[in-house]
Amino acid sequence: MELLSVMTTEEVKALINREFTYKLEFESVSLLDSVNRICSKDIKAGCCIPNFRRSTVDGFAVNSRDVFGASESMQAMMELKEEIIMGETPALTIFNAGECSYVPTGGMLPEGSDSVVMLEYCDKLDDKTILINKPSAPGENVIQIGEDISINDIVINDGQRLRPYEIGVLAAQGVNEVTIYKRPKVAIISTGDEIVSIETNPKLGEIRDINTYLLYSSIIQDGGIPISYGVIKDEFMLLKNTVDFALKECDIVLISGGSSVGKKDQTLKVINSYDNGVLVHGMAIKPGKPTIVGKAGEKIIFGLPGHPLAASIVYKILVKDYINNLMKLKEAEYGITARMSINYHKARGRVEYLPVSLERINGKVIASPVFGKSGIITAFSKAYGYIRIDKNVEGLYEGEKVEVYKL
Repeated sequence: MELLSVMTTEEVKALINREFTYKLEFESVSLLDSVNRICSKDIKAGCCIPNFRRSTVDGFAVNSRDVFGASESMQAMMELKEEIIMGETPALTIFNAGECSYVPTGGMLPEGSDSVVMLEYCDKLDDKTILINKPSAPGENVIQIGEDISINDIVINDGQRLRPYEIGVLAAQGVNEVTIYKRPKVAIISTGDEIVSIETNPKLGEIRDINTYLLYSSIIQDGGIPISYGVIKDEFMLLKNTVDFALKECDIVLISGGSSVGKKDQTLKVINSYDNGVLVHGMAIKPGKPTIVGKAGEKIIFGLPGHPLAASIVYKILVKDYINNLMKLKEAEYGITARMSINYHKARGRVEYLPVSLERINGKVIASPVFGKSGIITAFSKAYGYIRIDKNVEGLYEGEKVEVYKL
């Protein structure tokens, strides 16, 4: 039997970045249709936000010099000039010493004022007289013109995901159409004579097609368009013809199964039939060692292990990463700090991705391994996330701090 020549995860990712320069096309969509899509260019502000001086509180707009030294024992007596209405420009300006105007939260300050004193620090003597018992500094309780966004500020970056919050920023700028990356089309091909459709009652030795559904839903979750090509038997020409068709239609091709070195496994042979062929066969990870990365023209082909847990891990660390890179998505992934519930041993020499569940015990977050061999899918369905254990580490101690990354 041929042995795999394994590479580290870092080496594989570096190779992918070096070998593949494939680019996605752009499309323009309405602002409301751009939620969760990835912006394909920097967007600059065309106007200031706010475009007038706003009050951050309900209170009285004043010139700070007129309330200097004001206190409860020595109140500043101010003449009320007007009550400013939301959405309207102040009718008067403050030019004379001792004048003030009522302004609501978000209201526009009149010219000549430089700060706002909160209502809590003011008393009304009569309809025209306000007593203020607290001084204010210039700019206090005021948002200045352009303080939030100035003209030509980059408000959205190339590769930024458009969440509802970014949508709000663009709405404030009057943007009603956004240029975004097209969703990458990802082909899913399941292989294996033992694989049957989920509608079939499997015979002894047969298993239902889990990976198509697992990968299909993962691709949707990660912003791609999955296209399933069904279950293909372990026959070279059947698989080759399917991959040919998938390469014409899709940006990425995933072949689930057949990545080992068994006599019936055809994935390696099919990928090697293309000009560039297999670039990687074997990764120093557990689970997922027999992973394949191939190249056909400008497009990438991933040969994923057939076992669902292993396929999940390789998708998470390689395929998702490649999808994000295609869309230039810049999102850091942060783990949750937890403590191991037990001692856990692993062999040196390869990175292990250990699924864990989380629970809070006595104020501490505890991570408990969800044990399962690579063919067992429930290991991930029962897990909150996973721990990445370095290849040079032999295990983890009970109570040791670990970083748990959400699945």
